[in-house]
Amino acid sequence: MSSVPDGKKLVRSPSGLRMVPENGAFNSPFSLDEPQWVPDKECPSCMQCTKKFDFLTRKHHCRRCGRCFCDKCCSKKVTLPRMCFVDPVRQCGECSRVSQKEMEFYDKQLKVLMGGGTFIVTLGTSEKSETMMCRLSNNHRYLFLDGESHFEVELSRISSMQVLTEESTPEGGNCRASGMLLHYKPMGSQDPKQLRMEAAEDKKTASSWLAAMHKGAKLLYEARDQ
Repeated sequence: MSSVPDGKKLVRSPSGLRMVPENGAFNSPFSLDEPQWVPDKECPSCMQCTKKFDFLTRKHHCRRCGRCFCDKCCSKKVTLPRMCFVDPVRQCGECSRVSQKEMEFYDKQLKVLMGGGTFIVTLGTSEKSETMMCRLSNNHRYLFLDGESHFEVELSRISSMQVLTEESTPEGGNCRASGMLLHYKPMGSQDPKQLRMEAAEDKKTASSWLAAMHKGAKLLYEARDQ
């Protein structure tokens, strides 16, 4: 499944141009669906400042939440990669702040995740471990683990994710990410499995990768609960 090319197409929606996968099943697990716009007849006034709409005060819909606002309360155009928009789109103040915070993940953390980190990997309760390179696939849908063997974990099938920490100095006080415990369901199975990853020799790179994965997990669960 992971080897299927992810073709994309350009579509125009009321909110703007979007570059989306040709097959909706191949959407990034971090992506969000476009919201339904609040119908014009249901919003006679701005849903932020309550200013009434008229010929001079036009209404605008926030592309992220779909609510109605006046120009003053919905004036910012911010990039919104989670909805695959090609250009920055109009968002209300609250949504624009959320989108700007998420941009750090798209600008920095995603590159760290796709760059990968080296971990000592243990499957289930096995006593056998293997040193593997773990990285996020280019379409963001899989974790690839490569060593003497190879296997994949589909992000959408991860049920829980726990970051493991250790003290970064002998004196204590400061903790850093040292590993991760995943529970997931393999493709074609409903039986959950456990995957334990612990940082190998390059602990700095592994710690950065784990921190990025922790931020990604928040977006993953948000998209899943949408």
